[in-house]
Amino acid sequence: MSNMHVTAKVNGDEVEFLCDPRETLLDVLRDRLNLTGTKEGCGTGDCGACTVTIDDRLVCSCLMLGVEASGKSVGTIEGMAEGDTIHPLQESFVEHAALQCGICTPGILVAAKNLLEKNPDPNEEQIRYWLAGNLCRCTGYDKIIRAVQAAAKEMREAS
Repeated sequence: MSNMHVTAKVNGDEVEFLCDPRETLLDVLRDRLNLTGTKEGCGTGDCGACTVTIDDRLVCSCLMLGVEASGKSVGTIEGMAEGDTIHPLQESFVEHAALQCGICTPGILVAAKNLLEKNPDPNEEQIRYWLAGNLCRCTGYDKIIRAVQAAAKEMREAS
């Protein structure tokens, strides 16, 4: 099977790549575009480690083919920071020790950012519901929830 040409917007930048039509978006991001922040946890869409946004919708990149990104806007963990300034969520995760091994962290951050874009003042139940598709084996979830709440508050106060 021959490679296909794909044009997409990744983290705001127009990109072009060739990929095997059977190649997952996760593999394209990591192996073709060198965006290695997105992690593979399970390869079956159960853990959320590979979460990215496609046109502002959360997607497990291990379940999507790279060719399906054609003409779409893809958001990864690398797109969260603005230059050398990390996103308030990233800062809050560090401050609240809401990460350990780091496999789940990029997917959780992408999902949490997506939540705060839609709901800048979520309660604990809403945060837990939104992040339910992201599994963490190391931290438990309390520090993650507290970090999202703190970042949400900071972001509301800044705007």
